[in-house]
Amino acid sequence: MSEATRMVDGSREPAEADVADFIGKQNAARWAELTRFIAANYPGVFNSEWLFGGRKHGWTLRFKKSKSFCSFVPERGRFRVLLVFGGAERQKVERLLPDLVSHVREDYGKSTTYHDGTWVLVCVDSAKVVSDMKQLLILKRQPKPGLQVQTPRVAPRAAGRRFTRG
Repeated sequence: MSEATRMVDGSREPAEADVADFIGKQNAARWAELTRFIAANYPGVFNSEWLFGGRKHGWTLRFKKSKSFCSFVPERGRFRVLLVFGGAERQKVERLLPDLVSHVREDYGKSTTYHDGTWVLVCVDSAKVVSDMKQLLILKRQPKPGLQVQTPRVAPRAAGRRFTRG
């Protein structure tokens, strides 16, 4: 990534206003919606922390308990969310894929599987992708019991449609 693409000033953690200016107004609203979703559905579960990956990778906001839940990666004019899915989670994701936005399916299909899981980096560029990300977060970890979770509605899958990795 070029210096202009990621937030690479390692001298201080980015403030909320810095991120909003960097990713743009619409994307800042999407970022805020997803962070509110995590806070509301997983109260007291995840700590958020800014990590600096050097001048090549820049700043990332990670949500973690003992393992990473997800990471938000601010980029110029956009942001992406990184999710890592283990073996059992991948089976669930692959059943959900036909109902997700096409580029989310493509991002999953292009992702690499390592020893610790499949690393999927998704560009969050619409309200539908925000909804898809909420579904994937719920799939990754069920919200705390007793919460009224507003889960996005998913249309039933067309019979016979399956996603296979090539």
